[in-house]
Amino acid sequence: MKKKVLSVLSLSVAFWMNAQEKDSLNQKKVEEVVITGQYKQQSINKSIYKVDVIDATQIKNMAATNVADVLNQSLNIQVTPDSKSGNSTANIMGLDGDYVKILIDNIPVVGDTGLGSNIDLTKITLSNIERIEIVKGSMGVEYGNGAVAGVINIITKKNNTKKVSVRGSLQEETVRDNYDLKKKGQGRHIQNLNIDYNINKEWFANVSFNHNQFMGYEGNSEGYKYFGQDGKRGYEWNPKDQYESSALIRYSKNRTTFFYKMSYLKENFNFYNPEVSRRPLNDGLGGVEYESRDRKYNTHRWLHQFNIQTNLGHIRYMGDFSYQNQDRKYFDYNYDIPNRNIKSQQEEKSYYKTDVIYSRGMFSNFLDSQVFDFQVGYELDYTSGFAALIAGDFFGEAVKRKIFTYSNFLSAEWNISDRFSVRPGVRLSLSENFENQYNYSLSARYKTSENSNLRAIVGSANRFPKYDELYTYFVNLNHDIQGNPDLKPETGFSIGAFWDQNFRTTNDWRIGYSVDALYLDVRDRIDMMIIKEPSTYKYMNINRYKNMLLSANVDFRKDQFAFSIRGSVNARSISINEVKNADADDFQYIMQAGASATYKLKNTDTNFSLYYKYTGEDRLYVADPAGGVRLGITDAFHMMDFIVSQPFWNNHFEISAGVKNIFDVTNVKSTAVAGSSHTAGSATVNLYYGRSYFARLMFQF
Repeated sequence: MKKKVLSVLSLSVAFWMNAQEKDSLNQKKVEEVVITGQYKQQSINKSIYKVDVIDATQIKNMAATNVADVLNQSLNIQVTPDSKSGNSTANIMGLDGDYVKILIDNIPVVGDTGLGSNIDLTKITLSNIERIEIVKGSMGVEYGNGAVAGVINIITKKNNTKKVSVRGSLQEETVRDNYDLKKKGQGRHIQNLNIDYNINKEWFANVSFNHNQFMGYEGNSEGYKYFGQDGKRGYEWNPKDQYESSALIRYSKNRTTFFYKMSYLKENFNFYNPEVSRRPLNDGLGGVEYESRDRKYNTHRWLHQFNIQTNLGHIRYMGDFSYQNQDRKYFDYNYDIPNRNIKSQQEEKSYYKTDVIYSRGMFSNFLDSQVFDFQVGYELDYTSGFAALIAGDFFGEAVKRKIFTYSNFLSAEWNISDRFSVRPGVRLSLSENFENQYNYSLSARYKTSENSNLRAIVGSANRFPKYDELYTYFVNLNHDIQGNPDLKPETGFSIGAFWDQNFRTTNDWRIGYSVDALYLDVRDRIDMMIIKEPSTYKYMNINRYKNMLLSANVDFRKDQFAFSIRGSVNARSISINEVKNADADDFQYIMQAGASATYKLKNTDTNFSLYYKYTGEDRLYVADPAGGVRLGITDAFHMMDFIVSQPFWNNHFEISAGVKNIFDVTNVKSTAVAGSSHTAGSATVNLYYGRSYFARLMFQF
């Protein structure tokens, strides 16, 4: 009953609240700029690509604490968490994080197994983010390996109008019904601090600090102190603790701008084993001890980024240079549960370790013409990877892999008229590990009216195989699962059309709407195939994936009120060629809908924000370990957040409070999780830990 009352009240509020952005913010929308896929920073209205932007105001209104929280509100993006590893990755158009390129300031981010793909979004904080840019579709020409389903580019703040600016926040959240500020093991606690300093007209500096402590959620488990032997020890969502700090210095004068940024992340993640061993002490008193073999992961990530934009004569040059390192270490220990102490501990070792040297350079404006010009560029990626034996079964030994990839790309932009422009592009990627990869694109923008654009885009991208796909070797009496060093990269192709229109009514309503259509085709998909009955499997380039997406969005704005509604239909088809006599390549459909509303009271500046997202029933064919295929179904679910914010003391302080996940979504029933050759598919998908309440204090001087 309580849940229904909350839901009805929240839905009622949606009819009169909005997204806060008043006239000044509407004006900002007109001038909003993007950099993803562009020759230079330019107006979003003139962008050759369809770029979706989530700006700093929207992020603040959401009371989100990391990029995963923000993207969960976007249609056709599902953040998929792994409660065992603590990682959360982005799923776009039904493809997981391996097919989505994650960038920070146009530079791919290092992860456990490579660069830019399968990135844990909870490791990217929001304390100093200006906006998030999203482009769906294959972007191989601009961003190379892994940009098959889309690109997410996180842009950080690099300037401030004040001489000195200090801003920060303190945020406390419940974890469903668990919270205690003093008691260890309950709630979520977030603190951040940013300091900006304009040294003079040319030089700007920034330092930031962020701490995000998640104390875990037991759910149906009983916590780490429990020593029953029924498999209920531990947590559904394991605890983790993150610390991040960064420093930036920026120089800008005339036509030259450069910045250097350094950031460091430390994450501690605890895995509590549900299995408990009982051992008699043989002390004559009937004493016993209860132990569990637990594991702790410690991740260290260093990011060094240098970007320069300058002119060499009239030729425009933009260069990115980066050294990045991520080392995820672990150690196992025997924990005496009743006595709360560690009996023995292994030496800490690396689980995954990745070192990357990266550079990307682009030269444009050769002809210094507004009608026709072209861009040439290069991309260099030297990745040295390490996967410990415990991270997978790799021929009985740890696996080290070095990949050197060098790419050249070329594109030209032709403004045929004031209304019509086209941009063809091509990329050649050379790798010592794989065959040469060719990617291409053709983009066009037609200005149908002063406030309306029609865009059409064709593009391709590739994805290189991962560690486990190349090197897995798990053989015993019951299993024979092998990687394949001869795998070739997967290839993706997309074609899309995007139309948007904005206008103002006579009574000063600003209305904007858009319609998007996108088709994605991925060939040579890598999956396990049975090569010998009954249980010999090998990774092969065998499957094909197709996705069709149709979506629409409408925005209404007037004065202090804004309201947005959106919807989409997504059709997916997977050709499961490894299954004999399988006929499962017809399209299955999933519907999504969303709305957001904010309203700001004129007299008090009190801001109300509400966000809603519906994800419909998901039907998908999956391989059945028993043979053949089956149609799996994941249940529909609703998400809703409601936030109230109140600034005071000349906007130096702001208090926010609200409720997230109002409908209390936790585990979603699913029969669409495919079983592997030696495990059965799960009956549920663990997406969220349920309804939570929060309070936040923000300050700026």
